[in-house]
Amino acid sequence: MSMNVTLSREDVVRLCERVEGAQKRACAIPKLTDEYPGMTMGDGYAVQFELRRRFLEQGHRQVGWKAGLTSKAKMQQMGVSVPSIGFLTDRMARPENSAISTADLVHPRVECEVAFVMKKTLAGPGCTRADVLAATDYVLPAVEIIDSRFSGFKFDLESVVADNGSSARFVGGGRARYAEELDLRTLGVVMEKNGEIVTMGASAAVLGHPAEAIAMLVNILAELGEELPAGSFVMSGGITEAIAVKPGDSIIARFQELGSVSMRFVD
Repeated sequence: MSMNVTLSREDVVRLCERVEGAQKRACAIPKLTDEYPGMTMGDGYAVQFELRRRFLEQGHRQVGWKAGLTSKAKMQQMGVSVPSIGFLTDRMARPENSAISTADLVHPRVECEVAFVMKKTLAGPGCTRADVLAATDYVLPAVEIIDSRFSGFKFDLESVVADNGSSARFVGGGRARYAEELDLRTLGVVMEKNGEIVTMGASAAVLGHPAEAIAMLVNILAELGEELPAGSFVMSGGITEAIAVKPGDSIIARFQELGSVSMRFVD
């Protein structure tokens, strides 16, 4: 993946303001490559990191990172060979079993993920699944609420990266478990919406093993000049496809060995 930045500082700031406006006002915008067709992945991350700088300046606290597009199907669909990453802040976190407002979201969708909490700092390049497992304190089940800010779901990877990987909200729950007590390849997960099963999957959908996604995330961070700090909360990417939600919907994600995560959506 080439991380070369081709946009000027002014363009990065301009695109960042556009993305930030769409996130704050919950309004859809055209994909960024409509105006900047030559945008690279490096440009996308330059916009994302500018967004992070602004959020931190406004008093948000970064709690970790997330990997996106980690399933083979999703990668083929987007024509990419590596996942994308996005940052997570304390203001995106929602308590288990709470009511989550959709008024400040554009196209909310939910997906089941395994989250890792790190006890040691990890740095790439060359980070492996074994390195990730050795640095993991525990894992827990999570649901990510993603929200693409692009109109009509027309987007490409560069725009998604600039939009912080469609990050919006996340909910951790269930039981925390030590990674070595589980076979993280074969965890089954079922998502219920309003009492009906809407999708199911196994954790192997995430690159064969969710820790592979964390290793790739660490290696992408290395290309961007960053490490994954100890204490980080890291989401490894959707096990199931993302399911659209609207006010009135209740979601329960049931994970084998890890318990369940529930939430409901309101206006």
